[in-house]
Amino acid sequence: MLDNLFKGLFDTALTDVIGVTDFLLCLGFSLLLGLLMAFAYMYRTRYTKSFVVTLALLPAVVCVVIMMVNGNVGTGVAVAGAFSLVRFRSVPGTAKEIGVLFLAMGVGLIAGMGYLAFAALFTVIMCAVFMLYNRLDFGAKKNAQAYKTLTITIPEELDYAGVFDEIFAQYTVSYELMTVKTTNMGSLFRLTYHIVLRDPAGEKEMIDKLRCRNGNLEIIVSRQETASAEL
Repeated sequence: MLDNLFKGLFDTALTDVIGVTDFLLCLGFSLLLGLLMAFAYMYRTRYTKSFVVTLALLPAVVCVVIMMVNGNVGTGVAVAGAFSLVRFRSVPGTAKEIGVLFLAMGVGLIAGMGYLAFAALFTVIMCAVFMLYNRLDFGAKKNAQAYKTLTITIPEELDYAGVFDEIFAQYTVSYELMTVKTTNMGSLFRLTYHIVLRDPAGEKEMIDKLRCRNGNLEIIVSRQETASAEL
């Protein structure tokens, strides 16, 4: 009686029907593995509530979709097309976030095919490696403090072309003028450079010399952002 209740309207005698017990087992197992992946991602990582909740639920969603496809090629193509549309409605994420989402989808795929032991083994291994890499700061730039974005405000009568070249040659390995912007009703220029310091310890000494050259106007030094270059 219970199996008949969950039988599809378009099922035939040749259609393999998933049992309710098997469905609940795969679904519950996927939810547990998704929760494990969410906890692993939260280890030494900045995260948002919406992302970790999505990460915990995604394996179960993929698992159910794979179980419902159940060998139907036409349905599988339709599902693949539906999943491909999701990216156009989402905010671009970092490489780490996208990678973890792919891992969650992989876990759901394996569980949906019925290989629960393989899904658990895959989840444990990948979560352990993920946490190990976070613990070791794998891939982090040890010289990241040398890469800076420098914003200098100068008066309009000062020709900005090459005005700081002498100072940059002394304190930086390389420098590049990125933007020039007028401010304060055109009476000031704001120059933005990307620089690589020779010695991060000499940053204050460089700023003091720049202040003497720009008339002690505003100078901003910040870490060079690389988020746009990720992936």
